[in-house]
Amino acid sequence: MIFNRLKLLMEEQDLSQNKLAEKIGVSELSIHHYCCSETLPRVDILIDLAKFFDVTTDYLLGLSDTKKYQKEAQVR
Repeated sequence: MIFNRLKLLMEEQDLSQNKLAEKIGVSELSIHHYCCSETLPRVDILIDLAKFFDVTTDYLLGLSDTKKYQKEAQVR
């Protein structure tokens, strides 16, 4: 699932694999492998991707369709 979400987020921001690699400090080949579902990113890279795109790791992993954490309503 991560490869679909990653491709979608890259398209939304008009980012190439090369540009994304530069932004998060990994090789372009690594991004290529993630996008082609050849390998999963390490946990630290997954966190960096989530921070960069401002989404949750659950969204990237396909565990949730909600991109951002929802703040719970405050109880009075």
